Amino acid sequence: MTPIGGLTLALAAAALAGCDDHAAAPAARPAFVRTEIVQPKDRQASLTLTGEVQSRFRADLSFRVSGRVIARFVEVGTHVEAGEVLALLDPAEQEADVDAATAAVLAAEAQLRVAKTTFERQKSLIASGFTTRTAYDQAQEGLRTAEGALESARALLGTSKDALGYTALRAEADGVVTARNLETGQVVQAAQPVFSLAQDGERDAVFDVYESMFLGNADGGDVSLRLVADSGVTANGEVREISPAVDPRSSTIRVKVAIKAPPVTMTLGSAVAGTVKVKAERQVALPWSALMAAGTRPAVWTVDPATRIASLKPVIVGGYEAGEVLIKAGLEPGERVVVDGGKLLSVGQPVTYEGDHS
Repeated sequence: MTPIGGLTLALAAAALAGCDDHAAAPAARPAFVRTEIVQPKDRQASLTLTGEVQSRFRADLSFRVSGRVIARFVEVGTHVEAGEVLALLDPAEQEADVDAATAAVLAAEAQLRVAKTTFERQKSLIASGFTTRTAYDQAQEGLRTAEGALESARALLGTSKDALGYTALRAEADGVVTARNLETGQVVQAAQPVFSLAQDGERDAVFDVYESMFLGNADGGDVSLRLVADSGVTANGEVREISPAVDPRSSTIRVKVAIKAPPVTMTLGSAVAGTVKVKAERQVALPWSALMAAGTRPAVWTVDPATRIASLKPVIVGGYEAGEVLIKAGLEPGERVVVDGGKLLSVGQPVTYEGDHS
């Protein structure tokens, strides 16, 4: 019985040893990844938008009297000088008014001559005692009335002549016609805009800036400008005006940049690219391959230097560039971040990387 008992015990021990081998979990193999030690740096970015060159001073021109257009002398794009005639109205009605006012002046002058003669006669008669004080006063009042009537007639004549002059629409300053809203034969009303004039002189580059960009930390108000059609044509500008309201249709804010010494080729209507620098911020630049997601938030894999265990850490992205993602918060200087090989990692997984001597 002793040899049989010993054999039985040996078989049982072997069976138990086999069970222990299957129950033990295999050790996780470290994943090989590429890592970097992060060091935040001051980075200065820039924003570039496309705008249009416009005149600093623009005006809508209109006739000051109503009438029918009989002539038009300019087109859109025509350069005009101050005082140059742009269009004419039919002056027949205004000429008739001038004629009527001229006749009224002549009649008032004749009445004044009669009133003066009457007053002088009454004046001499009252000195001799051959007239009454009442007749003298009436003659004096008639003279004053005639003088007033003449002044009124002369004022009406001046107004009529001005109205006749208003039948010719003239440029108020040197500039370029940018819009036209009339044709020969058309009847226009007084104060109806018919031309738009962009005056010569100072120029603005006008940009429609999205609110999110506008709220960024721009480094001052200096703007670098270049012509889209010819990048060699450049100029410097300074923010002159920022609209206080957001355009409800485009959700943009209009910004006007004063162009300093604009080149001749930077003409009205030219498309320009404006670049403004953004204040420097301390950010970490990582390759695109380092960016992961923790739920709906961006994250990166970090490696504990003591345990070589990977963990997913949420971060705040400050911007995106070609081949790089800029992290502005969530990482500390000196942390080791996985920049390649993180797609197959899981939380708590050990890793190994180049230069790891553990």
